[in-house]
Amino acid sequence: MSVSSITETSQYLTFKLEEEVFALDITKVREVLDFTAVTKVPETPDFMLGVINLRGSVVPVVDMRLKFGMSRTEKTVNTCIIIVEVELDGETAVLGALADSVQEVMDLDPDQIEPPPRIGTRLKSSFIKGMGKKDNCFIIILEIDKVFSADDLAMTREISEVAV
Repeated sequence: MSVSSITETSQYLTFKLEEEVFALDITKVREVLDFTAVTKVPETPDFMLGVINLRGSVVPVVDMRLKFGMSRTEKTVNTCIIIVEVELDGETAVLGALADSVQEVMDLDPDQIEPPPRIGTRLKSSFIKGMGKKDNCFIIILEIDKVFSADDLAMTREISEVAV
């Protein structure tokens, strides 16, 4: 979905990674959990923290800071896991996105959202749906279905199956 296809006010869950504010379409968010113990799964990429038990289901947890090339998330009282639904090739995967803190659920009108910046060909920005503007601050709106590659999602499925 491009910014030009956003024609009505949408709700977004905002969260922080380092000093940056990111947002997810609220329809992709199942729930937000306090940070809990994560079981490490051997031979997974650094950004793949491991798995948690969510009411009997195995859910992979990704450190979003590491996924975006930032430093590892430091656990604080505000650290949380955002449970999201990611769709790829018609299949839905559930995973946890580790964030420094959740901010709020906010409404953004189409005129508050600009297209993602054109950064050149070296940096991949296809996972950015747009740049929200609120109170003179920018909010990076993520297209969560594009943050993870097919390989990432295949790995999360394998991790879920192995951990069962």
